[in-house]
Parts: sequence; structure tokens; C-alpha cells
Amino acid sequence: MSLNDPLADALSHIKNTERIGKLECEIKPASKLIGNVLSVMQEGGYVEEFELIEDGKAGIFKVKLRGTINDCNAIKPRFYVRMNEFETWEKRFLPARDFGMLILTTPKGVMSHAKALEAGEGGQLLAFVY
Repeated sequence: MSLNDPLADALSHIKNTERIGKLECEIKPASKLIGNVLSVMQEGGYVEEFELIEDGKAGIFKVKLRGTINDCNAIKPRFYVRMNEFETWEKRFLPARDFGMLILTTPKGVMSHAKALEAGEGGQLLAFVY
């Protein structure tokens, strides 16, 4: 692991675990950002549940998977997106309309692009999952 981008490492670990057919994985180091992204993935139905385990260092997330992820990855560089530009980025990162979700950080917190559209918020793209 490179540990230069913990979010990218976490998402690629989830993707690799799904590919080999396991339904549980451990993500370390844990961070608030990874926790927020996991909760958005949980709301979207991609992750069953997750819990933070304190190990005296940064912590570990134990994640239960559903087996529904085809691909997920961090988006780099973290592009800034206005509310009216979501469709452009959906076309770029997602395979079809209304399939999958972009995860972004907004002034109101980390959320999916659909929620950001409802809230009328733009923000920085963090990741995509479908």
C-alpha cells in the first residue's frame, strides 16, 4: 500500500475484496473521510455495515460487503463541480444514466451527487461507485 491517498487505497481494497468474492474486509488506517464515504456507500446500498475498531493507532474499519459493487475508485484530481455540471461528470465516470453514484464533499458534508442536487450544492468530487 502506498498510503499517499488513504481513500484511494480503501476503495481499491473494497473493489479487490468484492472481486474475489469475500463479503468482509478491513480498511486501515481509518479516517473521518473514509468513514463518511462508507456511510454514503451504505445509504446507496453498496455496503451492508461497517464499524470502527480502535487499535491504539489510526483505527481499522471492518466492512461487511453486499457483493453489489462492480467498480469503485477515488477521483483524482479532486475536481470542483457546480450543481449544473453533475451530468457531465456522470457521463465521464458512470456507465449509464441513474446507475451508480458520484460521492462528493460539499459545505454540508459528504454526500452522493443525487443528494447534492436536491440540496442545491456543488462540491469536490471524491469517488464514484457502481
